[in-house]
Amino acid sequence: MRRRLAGDPGPGRWLLFAVGFRLPDENREWVRHELTDAGWRSRTIRRLLVLMVPVCVGLAFLPGPGWLRTAVPALALIASIGTIAISADDVRAARLRQHGLPVPDDPDLGRPTH
Repeated sequence: MRRRLAGDPGPGRWLLFAVGFRLPDENREWVRHELTDAGWRSRTIRRLLVLMVPVCVGLAFLPGPGWLRTAVPALALIASIGTIAISADDVRAARLRQHGLPVPDDPDLGRPTH
């Protein structure tokens, strides 16, 4: 069972956060944890999966041969995970700024975070 953190938004607000909405200031500490503490990349991918799995299930029901109804959702899922993995640092920086939080300086990037 997951330990609740201060400012934990609950399932409804978590889903809004996953979609890209800004949470109220009462959730600021939770947002800071979600985007900066250890495991933030895996949590970013988990939020993506919550959004993409229903889309991929919908794609699987489009008409066509079975191989195509499997390949299209698989490609959509793989491409979206790859895209978020590549751009996770920039997505994180944008989300931190959206919530008025400082963006960590990561010298391992080799370039400034956007």
